[in-house]
Amino acid sequence: MGDNTPAATGPGPEVSNGVAAAAAERTPEELVAKSIAPVKKQFLRPPPVRPCSKDQNDAVCEGNAKPAQSNIVKEKKSKRQLKRERREVQKSPLGICPEVAKKGDVSRCPYNDKCRYSHDIEAYKAQKPEDIEGECPFMAIDEPCPYGLSCRFLGTHKNGVADGDVNARRRSSEMNGLSKNVQKLLWKNKMKFTKADAKLKALGLMGHANSKIIAMSKENGSVVSKNCDVTDGNGCSEFPSKTDDKVELTAEIKEEGRVDEKFPSDEMELSAEVKEEGGANETFPSDDSRPSKKSRSVIEEEFGFGEADYGGVRAAGKVVGQTCTEPEPEAAANIEFSENDRSLKTHPREKKLIDFREKLYLAPLTTVGNLPFRRVCKGLGADITCGEMAMCTNLLQGQASEWALLRRHSSEDLFGVQICGAYPDTVARTVELIEQECTVDFIDINMGCPIDIVVNKGAGSALLTKPMRMKGIVQAASGTVDIPMTIKVRTAYFEGKNRIDSLIADMDNWGASAVTIHGRSRQQRYSKLADWEYVYQCAKKAPDSLQVLGNGDVFSYVDWNKHKAECPELSSCMIARGALIKPWIFTEIKEQRHWDITSGERFNILKDYVRCGLEHWGSDTKGVETTRRFLLEWLSYTCRYVPVGLLDVIPQRLSWRPPSYFGRDDLETLMASDSAADWVRLSEMLLGKVPDGFTFAPKHKSNAYDRAENG
Repeated sequence: MGDNTPAATGPGPEVSNGVAAAAAERTPEELVAKSIAPVKKQFLRPPPVRPCSKDQNDAVCEGNAKPAQSNIVKEKKSKRQLKRERREVQKSPLGICPEVAKKGDVSRCPYNDKCRYSHDIEAYKAQKPEDIEGECPFMAIDEPCPYGLSCRFLGTHKNGVADGDVNARRRSSEMNGLSKNVQKLLWKNKMKFTKADAKLKALGLMGHANSKIIAMSKENGSVVSKNCDVTDGNGCSEFPSKTDDKVELTAEIKEEGRVDEKFPSDEMELSAEVKEEGGANETFPSDDSRPSKKSRSVIEEEFGFGEADYGGVRAAGKVVGQTCTEPEPEAAANIEFSENDRSLKTHPREKKLIDFREKLYLAPLTTVGNLPFRRVCKGLGADITCGEMAMCTNLLQGQASEWALLRRHSSEDLFGVQICGAYPDTVARTVELIEQECTVDFIDINMGCPIDIVVNKGAGSALLTKPMRMKGIVQAASGTVDIPMTIKVRTAYFEGKNRIDSLIADMDNWGASAVTIHGRSRQQRYSKLADWEYVYQCAKKAPDSLQVLGNGDVFSYVDWNKHKAECPELSSCMIARGALIKPWIFTEIKEQRHWDITSGERFNILKDYVRCGLEHWGSDTKGVETTRRFLLEWLSYTCRYVPVGLLDVIPQRLSWRPPSYFGRDDLETLMASDSAADWVRLSEMLLGKVPDGFTFAPKHKSNAYDRAENG
């Protein structure tokens, strides 16, 4: 997802019937005018009649399940239930101790009888699922398999149960892991952010509401109490304690849009079903690994906030005496750095530069843009890769599932991470933490994500309505670290009210190295075509030192060439959904051709993805099923590709709706299916039979399109 929101899936059966009928009766030109893929008539077929749910996008399809079960809505389990089930699996023979499984030796476990896992090797072998056809991915790279007995390819191990170290392997090929010591400091809210705090203090952005309250107090002739009643994550805030100030504070906050918006009280988790490293169905870390909840603060109770999010850590309920002397934002521009602060301020010429010109940029893509997928795209010609969008608050809380989104493979030679936050202090502390713990070439700040849960927090596209907040975030982040800072935006929040052209001249002064403009508004989501004329307009207004990239509907080398020819000021184009549907788009652009790829070649790409997935998530049962889940998510996109040899008009456009058609062989026909049951069949060809009771529904649904509540 270029904007970190996957687009809607293919059309449902009713739409498919209409598309098929239209495709059979109209000329290719008429079909193109109606945004229907002009498939050659000899390949057309009526859409298959399926007994399961009417809406294929919402269907829950099983590999071996009865059709009637597809309408069953599974009850969401509580975290306590999930934890109990995990404990039961650990105690069962299938829950064999990882240390015992590595070598097949019970004496290897340091906990012996006190271990919470099973040590019964024979019982495990009796209940273990059958091996999967194919070779262990670690044998292919001449490394000992770190999963030993639990590997689903045990029969292909050259030396039986070899003793491998999964952590050592990851250290050699993957970077940007979160150390346990740092995680504990984040859990306990004891991490120090000296550079970020110094920059925030200089800019007058130490607390979210501080500067507004000071300005408000001065206008009304009142004096802010010297003793703060509530502190932010670093011990100082500016909330007045007088009753008559509360009404004005509440009114001011309403103007900022923080009272009338809904704030989810739980952690902001974008991945409801699947998270890297967290397993297929584990969204939250286990209870014993989560930071303790803080008490509700005075301000939360008085003004009706959800859990306050100061400084990127959940909330501040401490009542301490502090002298509050935070400057106003207007005055902050004239503040001179002290000797200590001056050393933190890097001269622009000393900043590391990154050149995006003419490079093929794979967009950060939620869920599907994981490390194995990026490895596949690198092999097919992508020059720049970027991790999935990570929430600043979750990173600052030390959530392992969120930190997994920052992982980088050694093959990613030009790599960035994308973060999303609502306030300057949250973002500044996050970039300092990333600079300290990770190896990245640039950091992208998402200011265009249209997902409701993100926007309701004041992040993503919500920032497009608050240019001063955007300025504060970019200034604080770029002034804290030397890593190049880039921005990802949409044209506007509301359709027809574009505003990036009025801001782009200032973005370079804020400290941004590059800006990517998705040619759609937040209200538009993914409906209608991207407005590239407006992207060109912005690129022409940008200063020479600010690189501008375009994003939206790039699906062939023809699209790439057109945008570059019509606007030479454009540095490059970011490729999002086009890479999801056909990752070989990078090869097509570099070789300037339409690749009529065969079903066998496409299947080999899926094989490469599975191999990379098993290396990343593991070759044991849990790793296999996690790989399967992410593979199925990807297959829900690849089914939209129509082979070049089947089209009357080329190239295929991203907005075209494909009718039902036969492929040139059975595998190509199977790959063209929009049925989740057929995606499961493809996964079984690569990863063996699905477990009993397996269900799958794609995470991205038709809510990617506009809805009334979006304005």
